[in-house]
Amino acid sequence: MKTILDTIVEHKRMEVLKRKARKSPDELRKKPFYSRTPLDPLSTFDSEGVNIIAEFKRKSPSKGLISRAIDPLPVVTSYREAGAAASSILTDRDFFGGSFRDLENVRSGIGEFPLLRKDFLIDPYQVLESKAYGADIILLIAAILDKKKIREMTDIARGLGLTVLLEVHSEEEIEKWNPGISLVGVNNRDLKSFHVSVDRSRELFPKLPAETIRISESGLNDASVIKSLFDLGFRGFLMGEHFMKNQDPGLSLATFFENLKN
Repeated sequence: MKTILDTIVEHKRMEVLKRKARKSPDELRKKPFYSRTPLDPLSTFDSEGVNIIAEFKRKSPSKGLISRAIDPLPVVTSYREAGAAASSILTDRDFFGGSFRDLENVRSGIGEFPLLRKDFLIDPYQVLESKAYGADIILLIAAILDKKKIREMTDIARGLGLTVLLEVHSEEEIEKWNPGISLVGVNNRDLKSFHVSVDRSRELFPKLPAETIRISESGLNDASVIKSLFDLGFRGFLMGEHFMKNQDPGLSLATFFENLKN
Protein backbone atom coordinates (compact mmCIF):
# COMPACT_ATOMS: atom_id res chain seq x y z
CA MET A 1 0.00 0.00 0.00
CA LYS A 2 1.37 3.40 -1.02
CA THR A 3 2.03 5.70 1.94
CA ILE A 4 2.24 9.50 2.12
CA LEU A 5 6.01 9.09 2.52
CA ASP A 6 6.12 7.17 -0.78
CA THR A 7 4.15 9.97 -2.41
CA ILE A 8 6.45 12.66 -1.03
CA VAL A 9 9.64 10.88 -2.14
CA GLU A 10 8.22 10.21 -5.61
CA HIS A 11 7.27 13.87 -5.91
CA LYS A 12 10.67 14.94 -4.59
CA ARG A 13 12.50 12.95 -7.27
CA MET A 14 10.67 14.84 -10.01
CA GLU A 15 11.14 18.13 -8.18
CA VAL A 16 14.90 17.66 -7.91
CA LEU A 17 15.19 16.73 -11.59
CA LYS A 18 13.43 19.98 -12.52
CA ARG A 19 15.65 22.04 -10.22
CA LYS A 20 18.78 20.45 -11.66
CA ALA A 21 17.62 21.44 -15.14
CA ARG A 22 17.05 25.04 -14.04
CA LYS A 23 20.19 25.57 -11.97
CA SER A 24 23.49 23.74 -12.39
CA PRO A 25 25.86 22.91 -9.51
CA ASP A 26 28.21 25.61 -10.83
CA GLU A 27 25.41 28.17 -10.56
CA LEU A 28 24.75 27.06 -6.98
CA ARG A 29 28.43 27.55 -6.16
CA LYS A 30 28.19 31.18 -7.32
CA LYS A 31 25.49 32.04 -4.78
CA PRO A 32 26.77 34.30 -1.95
CA PHE A 33 26.11 31.87 0.91
CA TYR A 34 28.06 29.09 -0.79
CA SER A 35 31.33 30.77 0.22
CA ARG A 36 30.12 31.25 3.79
CA THR A 37 31.65 29.03 6.49
CA PRO A 38 28.77 27.12 8.11
CA LEU A 39 28.40 27.21 11.88
CA ASP A 40 29.28 24.16 13.92
CA PRO A 41 26.19 23.54 16.08
CA LEU A 42 28.23 21.31 18.37
CA SER A 43 30.10 24.39 19.56
CA THR A 44 26.86 26.17 20.44
CA PHE A 45 24.98 23.25 22.02
CA ASP A 46 25.10 23.14 25.80
CA SER A 47 26.25 19.65 26.72
CA GLU A 48 24.67 20.01 30.17
CA GLY A 49 21.46 21.76 29.16
CA VAL A 50 18.28 21.36 27.13
CA ASN A 51 18.96 22.35 23.52
CA ILE A 52 15.80 23.08 21.58
CA ILE A 53 15.87 23.24 17.80
CA ALA A 54 12.79 25.38 17.27
CA GLU A 55 11.08 24.87 13.93
CA PHE A 56 9.36 27.26 11.56
CA LYS A 57 6.57 25.25 9.95
CA ARG A 58 3.40 26.45 8.25
CA LYS A 59 1.69 23.11 7.56
CA SER A 60 2.21 19.35 7.42
CA PRO A 61 0.48 16.39 5.74
CA SER A 62 -0.65 15.04 9.11
CA LYS A 63 -1.79 18.29 10.76
CA GLY A 64 -2.79 20.45 7.80
CA LEU A 65 -2.47 24.21 8.37
CA ILE A 66 -0.51 24.97 11.54
CA SER A 67 0.31 28.65 11.16
CA ARG A 68 -0.52 31.51 8.81
CA ALA A 69 2.86 33.16 9.46
CA ILE A 70 4.22 34.63 6.24
CA ASP A 71 7.66 35.86 7.25
CA PRO A 72 9.86 33.35 9.08
CA LEU A 73 12.50 35.89 10.16
CA PRO A 74 10.54 37.45 13.09
CA VAL A 75 9.59 33.97 14.30
CA VAL A 76 13.13 32.59 14.17
CA THR A 77 14.51 35.80 15.72
CA SER A 78 12.08 35.39 18.61
CA TYR A 79 13.15 31.76 18.96
CA ARG A 80 16.76 32.86 19.23
CA GLU A 81 15.93 35.53 21.80
CA ALA A 82 13.95 32.97 23.83
CA GLY A 83 16.98 30.68 24.06
CA ALA A 84 16.72 28.21 21.17
CA ALA A 85 20.00 26.45 20.33
CA ALA A 86 19.15 26.42 16.61
CA SER A 87 16.20 26.67 14.26
CA SER A 88 14.79 24.35 11.65
CA ILE A 89 13.43 25.78 8.40
CA LEU A 90 11.17 23.72 6.13
CA THR A 91 12.07 24.13 2.46
CA ASP A 92 9.54 21.67 1.03
CA ARG A 93 6.84 23.70 -0.71
CA ASP A 94 4.07 21.33 -1.71
CA PHE A 95 3.65 19.31 1.48
CA PHE A 96 4.92 21.72 4.17
CA GLY A 97 4.47 25.19 2.68
CA GLY A 98 8.17 26.07 2.88
CA SER A 99 10.68 27.46 0.39
CA PHE A 100 14.32 28.28 -0.22
CA ARG A 101 13.32 31.91 0.13
CA ASP A 102 12.40 31.21 3.76
CA LEU A 103 15.87 29.79 4.44
CA GLU A 104 17.66 32.58 2.56
CA ASN A 105 15.65 35.33 4.26
CA VAL A 106 16.34 33.96 7.74
CA ARG A 107 20.04 33.49 7.02
CA SER A 108 20.30 37.03 5.63
CA GLY A 109 18.51 38.58 8.56
CA ILE A 110 19.60 36.63 11.62
CA GLY A 111 23.35 36.40 11.25
CA GLU A 112 25.30 33.74 13.08
CA PHE A 113 22.67 31.33 14.36
CA PRO A 114 22.60 27.61 13.42
CA LEU A 115 19.95 26.75 10.83
CA LEU A 116 18.80 23.27 9.86
CA ARG A 117 17.44 22.75 6.37
CA LYS A 118 14.47 20.43 6.87
CA ASP A 119 13.44 18.62 3.71
CA PHE A 120 13.45 15.20 2.07
CA LEU A 121 17.02 14.98 0.81
CA ILE A 122 17.49 12.13 -1.65
CA ASP A 123 20.18 13.47 -4.01
CA PRO A 124 23.70 14.89 -3.49
CA TYR A 125 22.57 17.95 -5.47
CA GLN A 126 20.37 18.90 -2.51
CA VAL A 127 23.43 19.01 -0.25
CA LEU A 128 24.92 21.67 -2.54
CA GLU A 129 21.60 23.53 -2.41
CA SER A 130 21.67 23.49 1.38
CA LYS A 131 25.10 25.12 1.39
CA ALA A 132 24.09 27.66 -1.27
CA TYR A 133 20.97 28.82 0.57
CA GLY A 134 22.60 29.27 3.97
CA ALA A 135 22.07 26.09 5.98
CA ASP A 136 24.48 24.86 8.66
CA ILE A 137 22.84 21.48 9.25
CA ILE A 138 21.10 19.08 6.88
CA LEU A 139 18.60 16.36 7.69
CA LEU A 140 19.09 12.89 6.24
CA ILE A 141 16.12 10.59 6.78
CA ALA A 142 17.20 6.97 7.13
CA ALA A 143 13.75 5.71 6.10
CA ILE A 144 14.24 7.00 2.53
CA LEU A 145 17.99 6.47 2.04
CA ASP A 146 20.19 3.40 1.98
CA LYS A 147 23.45 3.20 3.91
CA LYS A 148 25.60 3.87 0.84
CA LYS A 149 23.67 7.02 -0.10
CA ILE A 150 23.82 8.29 3.47
CA ARG A 151 27.60 7.83 3.46
CA GLU A 152 27.92 9.61 0.09
CA MET A 153 25.81 12.58 1.16
CA THR A 154 27.52 12.74 4.56
CA ASP A 155 30.94 12.91 2.92
CA ILE A 156 29.79 15.72 0.62
CA ALA A 157 28.24 17.61 3.54
CA ARG A 158 31.37 17.31 5.66
CA GLY A 159 33.47 18.53 2.74
CA LEU A 160 31.28 21.63 2.61
CA GLY A 161 31.43 22.21 6.37
CA LEU A 162 27.82 21.14 6.94
CA THR A 163 26.71 19.08 9.94
CA VAL A 164 24.49 16.05 9.38
CA LEU A 165 21.49 15.13 11.50
CA LEU A 166 20.49 11.53 10.77
CA GLU A 167 16.84 10.84 11.54
CA VAL A 168 15.91 7.28 12.53
CA HIS A 169 12.74 5.53 13.62
CA SER A 170 13.86 1.95 14.13
CA GLU A 171 16.80 -0.13 15.29
CA GLU A 172 17.45 -1.22 11.68
CA GLU A 173 17.78 2.40 10.58
CA ILE A 174 20.41 3.09 13.26
CA GLU A 175 22.64 0.64 11.37
CA LYS A 176 22.84 3.23 8.56
CA TRP A 177 24.79 5.62 10.79
CA ASN A 178 28.45 6.33 10.02
CA PRO A 179 31.13 8.14 12.11
CA GLY A 180 30.85 11.29 9.98
CA ILE A 181 27.43 11.94 11.52
CA SER A 182 27.49 13.82 14.83
CA LEU A 183 23.75 14.31 15.41
CA VAL A 184 21.24 11.46 15.53
CA GLY A 185 17.55 12.14 15.97
CA VAL A 186 14.77 9.73 16.85
CA ASN A 187 11.56 10.69 15.11
CA ASN A 188 8.68 9.83 17.42
CA ARG A 189 6.36 10.10 14.42
CA ASP A 190 6.22 7.11 12.12
CA LEU A 191 6.53 8.70 8.67
CA LYS A 192 4.42 5.96 7.11
CA SER A 193 1.49 5.82 9.53
CA PHE A 194 2.02 9.25 11.21
CA HIS A 195 1.39 7.60 14.58
CA VAL A 196 3.31 9.45 17.31
CA SER A 197 4.77 7.88 20.43
CA VAL A 198 7.52 9.35 22.59
CA ASP A 199 8.20 5.80 23.73
CA ARG A 200 10.08 5.44 20.44
CA SER A 201 12.81 7.73 21.81
CA ARG A 202 12.95 5.82 25.07
CA GLU A 203 13.20 2.45 23.31
CA LEU A 204 15.92 3.47 20.86
CA PHE A 205 18.11 5.62 23.12
CA PRO A 206 20.30 2.73 24.42
CA LYS A 207 21.02 1.70 20.83
CA LEU A 208 22.05 5.15 19.53
CA PRO A 209 25.78 5.84 18.94
CA ALA A 210 27.17 7.13 22.24
CA GLU A 211 29.59 9.50 20.51
CA THR A 212 26.74 11.52 18.99
CA ILE A 213 24.42 14.16 20.37
CA ARG A 214 21.09 12.37 20.68
CA ILE A 215 17.98 14.32 19.66
CA SER A 216 14.29 13.54 20.15
CA GLU A 217 11.90 14.77 17.46
CA SER A 218 8.13 15.21 17.12
CA GLY A 219 5.28 14.88 19.57
CA LEU A 220 7.07 16.94 22.22
CA ASN A 221 4.74 19.39 23.93
CA ASP A 222 5.09 18.74 27.65
CA ALA A 223 7.93 19.98 29.87
CA SER A 224 7.78 16.84 32.01
CA VAL A 225 8.34 14.68 28.91
CA ILE A 226 11.37 16.76 27.91
CA LYS A 227 12.70 16.44 31.47
CA SER A 228 12.34 12.65 31.42
CA LEU A 229 14.08 12.37 28.04
CA PHE A 230 16.83 14.73 29.22
CA ASP A 231 17.37 12.54 32.29
CA LEU A 232 17.65 9.58 29.94
CA GLY A 233 20.45 11.30 28.03
CA PHE A 234 18.87 13.24 25.15
CA ARG A 235 20.41 16.70 24.79
CA GLY A 236 18.55 18.02 21.74
CA PHE A 237 14.83 18.37 21.08
CA LEU A 238 13.33 19.28 17.71
CA MET A 239 10.01 21.04 18.27
CA GLY A 240 7.79 22.97 15.90
CA GLU A 241 4.04 22.50 16.05
CA HIS A 242 3.85 23.20 19.78
CA PHE A 243 5.22 26.71 19.22
CA MET A 244 3.90 27.49 15.73
CA LYS A 245 0.25 26.90 16.65
CA ASN A 246 0.52 29.87 19.04
CA GLN A 247 0.20 33.46 17.88
CA ASP A 248 3.64 34.29 19.32
CA PRO A 249 5.89 31.23 18.82
CA GLY A 250 8.88 32.90 20.52
CA LEU A 251 6.85 33.69 23.64
CA SER A 252 5.56 30.12 23.61
CA LEU A 253 9.17 28.87 23.61
CA ALA A 254 10.14 31.26 26.43
CA THR A 255 7.17 30.02 28.47
CA PHE A 256 8.20 26.43 27.76
CA PHE A 257 11.69 27.10 29.13
CA GLU A 258 10.13 28.61 32.25
CA ASN A 259 8.02 25.49 32.70
CA LEU A 260 11.17 23.38 32.41
CA LYS A 261 12.81 25.37 35.20
CA ASN A 262 9.78 24.97 37.44
